[in-house]
Amino acid sequence: MSNSDKFPINTHHTASVEIQQLNEMEAGAKYEVLNARLNYAFSLFQVAWYNALLPRAFHLPLPGPTLAFLVLSTPAMFDRALKPFLQSYNLQSLTDPVDQCVAYHLGRVRESLPELQVEIIADYEVHPNRRPKILAQTAAHVAGAAYYYQRQDVEADPWGTQHIAGVCMHPQFGGWFAIRGVVLLPGIEVPDLPPAKPLDCVPTRTDRISLLEGFNFHWRDWTYRDAVTPKERYSEEQKAYFSAPPAQRLALLGLAQPSEEPSSVSAQFLFTTLIPKKPQNPRRASDWLNPRVSPPASPGP
Repeated sequence: MSNSDKFPINTHHTASVEIQQLNEMEAGAKYEVLNARLNYAFSLFQVAWYNALLPRAFHLPLPGPTLAFLVLSTPAMFDRALKPFLQSYNLQSLTDPVDQCVAYHLGRVRESLPELQVEIIADYEVHPNRRPKILAQTAAHVAGAAYYYQRQDVEADPWGTQHIAGVCMHPQFGGWFAIRGVVLLPGIEVPDLPPAKPLDCVPTRTDRISLLEGFNFHWRDWTYRDAVTPKERYSEEQKAYFSAPPAQRLALLGLAQPSEEPSSVSAQFLFTTLIPKKPQNPRRASDWLNPRVSPPASPGP
């Protein structure tokens, strides 16, 4: 468990299910189920930590101590999760294999926890007004999984009026990872969960400038991802997949183009929609509002 400190869990009744009292051992077992099911990285956080950094319009409408998990995919995801998923389930209709793979496995997480209410928000989900349902990089920072470097982290920055987007760096994988979403457990509260502080793995002003400029202006060459020396990078095959236009990615995996019929996997494991509260002072936390790991034109996660 990335947050290895033990913590007590308080539970209460929800509208849909009665949650039995969980002790520390049971909580650990639940966490291991999540880890084993995806072979991805999970980090714990309280909803309150996330909401505290954002204007009300972006809040998760749950009690502050509610337990949440951030979901990250590491470079191994491509071979260990995506390829077996495609080989085992022989899907006839795919719109985005990676997103559908994540949706499938998160659906398995929900199935493995039948006594709990589980709500899942994928990193790409948006409301009808296009506002993101989760600000993925903010969630990664408060969960202690990756440090969210922003313009405000560079003293006397050199960019004048230019817009500079922030980017997360992982202490083990650098920029060679992707934030896939969050798993929320309404009714499970962890008021004594110790706050997680992300490791500042790009500590100098010079290196932070280089990272942010590489991310904003030269992201196509992948080099910004090496701002932290990673223990593992994307394979050449994986880089080719994410660099290709979406319409060509299925062919790279040896798959046919999708038919008009929607995929059974994406339909079976629909993500839960959370409705945000009314906006309040949206400028208060504007530096935390970049939802993605890459600029809009980025080749991929």
